[in-house]
Amino acid sequence: MSEIDPVDLARALIRRPSVTPADEGALDILEAALAGLGFECTRLKFDDVDNLFARIGAGAPHFCFAGHTDVVPPGDADAWSVPPFKAEIKDGRLWGRGAADMKSAVAAFTAAAGRAIASNALTGTLSFMITGDEEGPAVNGTRKMLDWLRAQQINIDHCLIGEPSNPETLGETIKVGRRGSINCWLTVMGRQGHVAYPHRAENPVPALLRKLLYLSETPLDDGYERFDPSNLEVTDIHIGNPAHNVIPEKATARFNIRFNPNWSGAAIKAWLNDQIDGLATELGARYELKTILSGEAFLTTDTGFIGLLADCVEEKTGRRPAYSTSGGTSDGRFIKDVAPVAEFGMVGATMHQTDEHVAISDIHQLTDIYALMIERYFMRYGHAPRRSGTGGRPA
Repeated sequence: MSEIDPVDLARALIRRPSVTPADEGALDILEAALAGLGFECTRLKFDDVDNLFARIGAGAPHFCFAGHTDVVPPGDADAWSVPPFKAEIKDGRLWGRGAADMKSAVAAFTAAAGRAIASNALTGTLSFMITGDEEGPAVNGTRKMLDWLRAQQINIDHCLIGEPSNPETLGETIKVGRRGSINCWLTVMGRQGHVAYPHRAENPVPALLRKLLYLSETPLDDGYERFDPSNLEVTDIHIGNPAHNVIPEKATARFNIRFNPNWSGAAIKAWLNDQIDGLATELGARYELKTILSGEAFLTTDTGFIGLLADCVEEKTGRRPAYSTSGGTSDGRFIKDVAPVAEFGMVGATMHQTDEHVAISDIHQLTDIYALMIERYFMRYGHAPRRSGTGGRPA
């Protein structure tokens, strides 16, 4: 069994333009690499999304690496200094869409797994849970893979996600939780009419604006352990009125709330209805509120697992990583229901940007961190009884 070069594997993955939900052969490349290491690979396709679960070893403890091979669109390819899917190396960096988020981390963990297998470090199960639906709706990826694992009675003990957790320098940050996210659409209904005869109409726009201003200026909380205060941000106002002399019939606004564990999705929705009901009564306005919960807030409290990861990062980088819950959502919001989860990957300074890139040295260093983590994980948990509970603290 030859050793896997993580840079070569990352380049091969980047060359596949796997913009969600397309795979374009990215999982074929990863599956071939893992099968060559002895992993049992299972492709799981849900609707138009391809996913991969691969495992080697047997029994507890079960250490899972989770990630994704889908990427966001590159935008205007001509704006890139290198073609976004050519995976060029220049100036000591690997350039291309997905270099940071997160094909380099997938390649690094694959190479690290190869080292662990070669050194007989596994005393349990090591697995990969890789989706093609993380950057998209996140409906036919990790959530359905977890359902499949439950049906197969496959239990995960701990999970490491390779999201780009470091803002500027490798070793800065481990993500130990995430805020919840709820998308909201608020529509205020009025009565259409001529602008010259406002008494014969009901203009919904002022009522909508007053509601939005009230909601955006009302604090939800003062923060939570390791979390910033929850926040509401208006993202769109739509009226769709083509005429300049017509009072519209309705007006709709879209907003998002990122919330900490002071709240659940249900509590947020109840709070919104309470706030809007009072103002609607005052204004004499009718409204409809639609919400879609993207994920609940959570904080991983398994200090042994998090501390082990931090020790490995510090040993290989010389930096003690901070514990953070900042940033957007990740598939950790699903995995936390079955196992304690942490996120550590590449530097994310250029993720989703034109000219996304990572340092070649960081890919090799991340591989070293992952290899040490696999070795230390099975040394610590290899003869311990299977844990009970998830170790996460959901809202």
